[in-house]
Amino acid sequence: MYRVLLVDDEPLVRNDLRSLLDFRAHGFELCGEAQSADSALDMIGEQRPDVAILDVNMPGMNGVDLNRTIKQRYPAVQTIMLSSYDDYDYVRDCLKNGSVDYLLKHRLDKETLLAMLEKAVQAGKASEAAGEDDESSLFNVELVRSQIADLARGKAEAARELEGSIKRYGMYPQADLYAAAVLQIVPFLLLTESNTDVQTNRLVQQVVELMQQSLGDARERTAAYVEEGRIVVVFAMRERSEHAAASEAARSMSKLGHALEMYLNLKSIFAVGHVCNSLSQLGASCASAERALDATTQAANPNAERGKGTRESRVALTIEEQKQLLLAIERLDGQGAQRLIASVFEPLRGLPLHSHAVQMTVSELLHIGDKALKKGNRSPIGTTKDADRLPSRGELNRLGSVGELEKWLQSFYGVLLVLLKEHHATGSYSRHVSQAIGFILERYSDIVTLELAAGFIGLNASYLSRIFKDETQSTFSEYVNRVRVDAARRLLESGQYTIKQVSDQVGFSTHNYFFKVFKEVTGMTPQAYWNSLGDGKAAAKESVKYVE
Repeated sequence: MYRVLLVDDEPLVRNDLRSLLDFRAHGFELCGEAQSADSALDMIGEQRPDVAILDVNMPGMNGVDLNRTIKQRYPAVQTIMLSSYDDYDYVRDCLKNGSVDYLLKHRLDKETLLAMLEKAVQAGKASEAAGEDDESSLFNVELVRSQIADLARGKAEAARELEGSIKRYGMYPQADLYAAAVLQIVPFLLLTESNTDVQTNRLVQQVVELMQQSLGDARERTAAYVEEGRIVVVFAMRERSEHAAASEAARSMSKLGHALEMYLNLKSIFAVGHVCNSLSQLGASCASAERALDATTQAANPNAERGKGTRESRVALTIEEQKQLLLAIERLDGQGAQRLIASVFEPLRGLPLHSHAVQMTVSELLHIGDKALKKGNRSPIGTTKDADRLPSRGELNRLGSVGELEKWLQSFYGVLLVLLKEHHATGSYSRHVSQAIGFILERYSDIVTLELAAGFIGLNASYLSRIFKDETQSTFSEYVNRVRVDAARRLLESGQYTIKQVSDQVGFSTHNYFFKVFKEVTGMTPQAYWNSLGDGKAAAKESVKYVE
């Protein structure tokens, strides 16, 4: 029987854990329960459990600090962390200090708990097989990875700390040369934007574990996650030739990229830093790999420097761009949305696909589109059926350039506006009336007549007129005028156009007729409506609120 200790300050949680699984039937025995870190340490000293399940959030010493203390005093005890909160800082600290895994209480079930206990047992067996009396058997790979990541970030003292761990754990034995390589998962921010921290961490773990499996023993070659889809690999080689060492590192990185694409469907790029003959130079090798990585992706575009200079300094849409995009969505103006997207991408085209500026700007465009899809519903929208018609987010992983990403977004917004038009037109209306409303929404800024709509649908004009009036309680021309006035109000609210420009854009034949119809529908003239908005300032404020 493997002995298990439960540590949580809430009796109800301990009871739930106790009753969630028939521990003995699966080869486990509950050897005790503790409600604080101090009592847990006392029990571990007495009971020597194989596994301790720890609550992260406890009064006094919390679970993160308790886990660190357990690993220092009782390294053979395997720990599983539990929390009510999805906090990446806790995840990182717990895994860095040797926990088997980090689980959320509200997602815990019998199967997951059993899987984690079995994982903890296997981790304990591996540690025992290595020999507990041998200091190198206590190899803390997560600590080393954290130090490598700090080295990649340029953190002070990281090189000294890493060198100390390498000597302590007997890493990179008989190595003559060293090199750092950097691998970037290209669409990482876009693929993980809707993930929780725990989900993102799971993906990172999968990536690092797969890479390490391909690399072999972490004491010989080590993969470490840095941030935002970027992983550093440290190579220690017995090659005497720097050229041969660099070639070997490049071949290994190519295999890693292939493995990520084959097994996790993740597109990646990589670069190898300069080869050095001292551990103290690893930081410089890592920096040269990062420079090479960005330079390689930019070299393919002759406008790289122009793009970098104009866009890298900001990574979000301007307020004006937000307003214009929202206005195009509200007007169901596909061409306007396309023009705005093209304008946004103009300075991005010279940047690497994986750059923070590109990823964050695209993320914001998708966020606005998703909110528009939810906000624009007059009948249920944002359903699975609607989502299935939009371009799949999974396609983002197969895109190879910023130009392809721009085309994908143009397609996304094109389908989005079609969906909004359809939902605007549908409801309790019959198919033919819905088609007529869709025709109006598509062409209201141009010439729209009953006869044109009837011909488009394939109906007799008088028949369409009758069913349209029966279902909408409006004549065809009255409905067209209401749509045009609604569009005019949005344009006035944007504060971007004069009244004359608005009249022209929404399809009225004369300005006098525009004034007449606008007053009939709203009860005030366009000028009075304009004045009531404070020259559009209030509307501009609302546009910003929409995307918050």
